[in-house]
Amino acid sequence: MGTVPLRVMTYNVHGLKDDRDALTSLIRDAEPDVVLVQEAPRRFRWRHKCAALADDAGMVVGAGGLPSLGNLILVSLRLRVRHSWCVRYPLTPGRHMRGAAFATCSVRGAQFTVSGSHLSTDPVERPAQAERWKQELAAIEGIVIAGGDLNEGPGGGAWRTVADGLGTDDAGILTFPARLPQHQLDAVFAHPGVTIDKYTVIDTDRARLASDHLPVIADLRLPST
Repeated sequence: MGTVPLRVMTYNVHGLKDDRDALTSLIRDAEPDVVLVQEAPRRFRWRHKCAALADDAGMVVGAGGLPSLGNLILVSLRLRVRHSWCVRYPLTPGRHMRGAAFATCSVRGAQFTVSGSHLSTDPVERPAQAERWKQELAAIEGIVIAGGDLNEGPGGGAWRTVADGLGTDDAGILTFPARLPQHQLDAVFAHPGVTIDKYTVIDTDRARLASDHLPVIADLRLPST
């Protein structure tokens, strides 16, 4: 059985508050097949704003936006999106509403489901969100790839919940804050049947202008079906 290459990026874009040209050119030059975006447009004219971001990055919207509370999945034209959906986590009064986006995709004989989420900054609220996300991921049949901003590192309980049964690289890939990274908050996790060929963070002058997080890229090989 052969394998199919897939490049997945996860990126907290800081509400598009920073250098947009740096952001979109960085994504274009990285040539990802999938970008899991956190803090994407989620309010007034969110559809237009999400579509404009995708177009500027040379991609198309696969899922997310307002229904997933700012989680957005962008895909390249290599991929076919077969099904998409969103979930919302229970609201804690006084906190931001959060959720996750999902898209089942196919590419060159391989099928997989990809999901992105942005967990709470509140250590009390975060574990329940991780558990809800994990329940949804565990119910998916076939290859699953998940990523996002977990707002904690590999030692945290929420991180361990999401990572359970999935592969990643937690060897000190620092992603936040972009100008002087000290924390590993962002990650891509993949089904055990997926090979992780390369796992990197883009730490460049342009990346430091583009957002307050650095993007993570995972170069994967999917089993063909």
